[in-house]
Amino acid sequence: MSAPICLPARSPRRLQRSFERFARLPRALGAVLACCMLLALETVHALGLPPQLAASTAGLREVGRGELRWLGFKLYDAALWARAPGEQATADEHVLSIRYARAVTSARLVELSLDEMRRLGLADEPTLARWGEALAAALPSVAAGDTLTGLHRPGQGAAFWHDGRATAELDDPALAQAFFAIWLDERTREPALRARLLGLEEVTR
Repeated sequence: MSAPICLPARSPRRLQRSFERFARLPRALGAVLACCMLLALETVHALGLPPQLAASTAGLREVGRGELRWLGFKLYDAALWARAPGEQATADEHVLSIRYARAVTSARLVELSLDEMRRLGLADEPTLARWGEALAAALPSVAAGDTLTGLHRPGQGAAFWHDGRATAELDDPALAQAFFAIWLDERTREPALRARLLGLEEVTR
């Protein structure tokens, strides 16, 4: 007959520590779930209107949202608020909000904006240089998760916020038009994103 198998006995103190670790698991899992819920709420609200803007733009509603990816990497989420969807969205004041998925410096944001304005046909370099200085104040450096929001009042200008904090007001209708055209002009580099922002997919159904 084979000898009985003897399992190593655990001391009462070791058993107590094991039970304590097991008892802490629900609390740890609860903390993880709470963090996930907070991150989800942050994502939902990141594209909301800044409180001071929401109070002064009655009648605006979200008409569309989308995301931009490059080579599979997510660059940002964007949403548009206006009084009407489709091509009429830009006829009156509208708000564009962008939540960045990665860090971008202010200099890079300005450079990309001016490059897109050139691509859309603006060739006046002195004007672009002047606009670059104005945009540098409006578009600060962003970290992953930061949101930049712009209010465009056609024919008047634009105002900008970084995570709800006002950064600049541009009393230059031409600059404001050129900036928002980067996303909303029919010649935009990203027509699929434009269609989602303007709600054109729902309008044409």
